Amino acid sequence: MEEQLKVLNLYCGLGGNRKKWKNCKVTAVEINPTIAKYYQDKYPEDEVIIGDAHEYLLKNYRFFDFIWSSINCPSHSRARFWATKGGGYDPIYPDFKLYEEIYFLKYFCDKQKWLVENVTPYYQKDIPKFMEPTIKLERHLFWSNFDIGQIEIPKNSVHDGSIKGWQEEFGIDITSYKFSERKDKILRNCVHPDLGLHVYNEMRKSLKEIEPIKTI
Repeated sequence: MEEQLKVLNLYCGLGGNRKKWKNCKVTAVEINPTIAKYYQDKYPEDEVIIGDAHEYLLKNYRFFDFIWSSINCPSHSRARFWATKGGGYDPIYPDFKLYEEIYFLKYFCDKQKWLVENVTPYYQKDIPKFMEPTIKLERHLFWSNFDIGQIEIPKNSVHDGSIKGWQEEFGIDITSYKFSERKDKILRNCVHPDLGLHVYNEMRKSLKEIEPIKTI
């Protein structure tokens, strides 16, 4: 029997990316307790940690074969940028923890597989060449240390969709849960399960290139 991969799912949210993964032992980190509660109910076999994913990565990266980070994206999003320009929000600095994690993973996790996912940012044309993403799939940018091929995923509208429609598309039912954030916002943050599976499979295909993780 093939050995289970040790996977770290950072900023896990509702777990859309994780929905179709198989043969893995997952540790998920989420700072919002009510969102973490849904994730734990959905994936009872996973270890769920309520806390700061950025700090957890720094202290625990050594113990995993594959690291997926979907670091929070509002400060980078084009939608928030244009809404701010129109007076709908107060301006905020872009949170460059995104690039801290990319650099950290690149230089400290060269013996592991890793991936960082985020939205297409409003400053896309100013991303320096050495920090360009590995690939863009649907509305997501991915930085990774393995190749990811293109795939056609049903396009969900983050603007015109509905809570009911997103739940049906993602196979996620949060009807009975109460969150501090709007449900439509939480659902829009999900990675499509088919896209999560595609990236996971691409990572598994590349595993022959790396050495096994040793227990410290």
